[in-house]
Amino acid sequence: QLQLVESGGGLVQPGGSLRLSCAVSGFTSDYWAIGWFRQAPGKEREGVSCVDSSGGSANYATSVKDRFTISRDIAKNTVYLQMNSLQPEDTAVYYCAAVIGTKALLLPLLSRQYDYWGQGTQVTVSS
Repeated sequence: QLQLVESGGGLVQPGGSLRLSCAVSGFTSDYWAIGWFRQAPGKEREGVSCVDSSGGSANYATSVKDRFTISRDIAKNTVYLQMNSLQPEDTAVYYCAAVIGTKALLLPLLSRQYDYWGQGTQVTVSS
């Protein structure tokens, strides 16, 4: 059974950094990708970044490009989201999710295209 478990959230000051981890297990498809999403109170879930199964291709939302970096450690079956220059508007619950099948090749950032979700981890940026 496919499982995703996030970790690494917390409280950080503006301008600081955090690295989120998503431990992945149970994949059986040849095509899949992992995405990071976030949801702030009262707002819709927003796609942040996505990486393909090889870790060689990635996609980013405009709001985080040049600040966030997604990567994958194949040996550890873990996807990371390195977040730098964090700002209060980055405060949200962050989720990792998996998309299965050929649609994964598009590296989507739309939550409705994803098939499996982790439980989420809180990131709070505040002084």
